[in-house]
Amino acid sequence: MIGQAPTMTVSEFVAILNQSLDMIMPQVIIAGEISNFRVSKNRWVYFDLKDKNSSVRFFGTVYTLPGPLEDGITVEVSGRPRLHNQFGFSVNFDSVRAVGEGAIRKAQDLLFKKLEAEGLFAIERKRPIPYAPERIGLVTSAESAAIADFKKIIGARWPSLKIDLQDSLVQGAQAPVAIVQSIQAINAMSNPPEVLVIIRGGGSADDLAAFSDESVVRAVAASRIPTVVAIGHESDTCLAELAADLRASTPSNAAELLVPDITQEKRAAQLIRDQLTSSLGHVVKHEQAELISKRDQILMLIRDIIRDAEQHVAHGAVLLKALDPLLPLQQGYALVQAPDGTHIRTAAQLKKSYSEAFTITFTDKKIEAQLKKGEQ
Repeated sequence: MIGQAPTMTVSEFVAILNQSLDMIMPQVIIAGEISNFRVSKNRWVYFDLKDKNSSVRFFGTVYTLPGPLEDGITVEVSGRPRLHNQFGFSVNFDSVRAVGEGAIRKAQDLLFKKLEAEGLFAIERKRPIPYAPERIGLVTSAESAAIADFKKIIGARWPSLKIDLQDSLVQGAQAPVAIVQSIQAINAMSNPPEVLVIIRGGGSADDLAAFSDESVVRAVAASRIPTVVAIGHESDTCLAELAADLRASTPSNAAELLVPDITQEKRAAQLIRDQLTSSLGHVVKHEQAELISKRDQILMLIRDIIRDAEQHVAHGAVLLKALDPLLPLQQGYALVQAPDGTHIRTAAQLKKSYSEAFTITFTDKKIEAQLKKGEQ
């Protein structure tokens, strides 16, 4: 019959319908509330999305989840509509993200409890941040206001800092994958920077949700480079910040925590130099006074030594004068010497030993004498 619908097998129908779906809507994004959420064998994920009037089945793997989910959370799910030849119609999802502040907060709380139990937020895990680093790796959007503020403060405070930028999406369904890839790219550098910095400006809970994605949080925790994370405003807290080695309240605050203020450092250096100069002056004056005192002590000691030596010489001179053998000659005595210079002390010695001339020394002159014949 003309116009009669073709007859096909079940498998043919499934194949034709899937081909039609691939042409008409190869990718869909559906928002709704999760129900019947379950995980099979720690890998396969099943849940329904529902609104007031309808419900759609979804299927995927745990590796594409942003973190733990449960019934009642409102999400946006991206995936491909498929008719399975045995299990019926479902959407094979490739990304899920919570939407709405309440749903995002609930999903974040679930993930927080899970990761806290694993110790990812523990204080003892946190490493010191080099201060001030010579080079950092920066993950953010190159077009964001956050990077402009960050670079402005860095330029004013510490202009010598080198920044390796990894331009990344920072919001939306694809942001978690982009952020993780940027973190991994910096960690894979042969000469990595000293610090890994991740920043994003303010926004709604939905805008900041990527930084509470499980894959992003785990990438921050696994970084071999110490991490600084600053997301949103001061009141915003994302799980990536809790996993970081250092959390900054804002991107501007991150810049302030990373490097000192060069103007203040110069002032401090000048103050230290002045203090050292003053201290050195005091030390020099003290040492000069000590040297003068020691010099005076040495001079006094030298004078004492000279005085003692002079007295010793004077006493020696007196003694030497007293022992001068010629001194008695001034008192009328004379010195009698044999020709060989031997002193003759007795007449008997003279008679016995010397028949030749001998010398008599007076105070003014010497004379030679000889014994008369018969006196010998």
